[in-house]
Amino acid sequence: MKEQIRHYFNRYVPFEEKEVDHFYSHLVSKSFKKHAYLLRPGQVCTSKIFIAKGLTRSFYIDDKGNEKILQFGIENWWISDTESFIKRIPSKQFIQALEDTTILMITREKLEELYVAIPKLERLFRIITEHTLMAIQRKYEFYMKMSSKERYESLIKGIPDITQRVPQYMIASYLEITPEYLSALRKND
Repeated sequence: MKEQIRHYFNRYVPFEEKEVDHFYSHLVSKSFKKHAYLLRPGQVCTSKIFIAKGLTRSFYIDDKGNEKILQFGIENWWISDTESFIKRIPSKQFIQALEDTTILMITREKLEELYVAIPKLERLFRIITEHTLMAIQRKYEFYMKMSSKERYESLIKGIPDITQRVPQYMIASYLEITPEYLSALRKND
């Protein structure tokens, strides 16, 4: 997994081997079985989470009891409840493993220490944050202006194997369409 982290970091910012080794030494590895929760509402999100292997979803339950999927997380993605992580307040969302999932976690305190010890880490996480914000902007400003078919095609382009990894009703929830309509879209492909 260290090589996976090294490769990931160097996509954005060049790191020396000793810097990656130092960062990696502060990560905690944890495995979750399919359907296990990494985070539940009411818990404080104390770590940034790197998905080494597997698939997750972030979601909340609306006032009518419906699941609303905010994000899917795949290998080499960072996930967390950012507001809970930064403000140290109870989360309002779930993060759940949709497959057997292995993660690498780093606490906020360790990350802050490492920002001082390895200054380019701050640049790396700024770039990661920018990419996350662009994805959110794309979803909420542009994605919702697309037709349902265009949203589905965009999701498939971004995560090509998602239809094999995620149940159709979850994809429909993420796209904010009904499972029946998603089924019709898929038949017309």
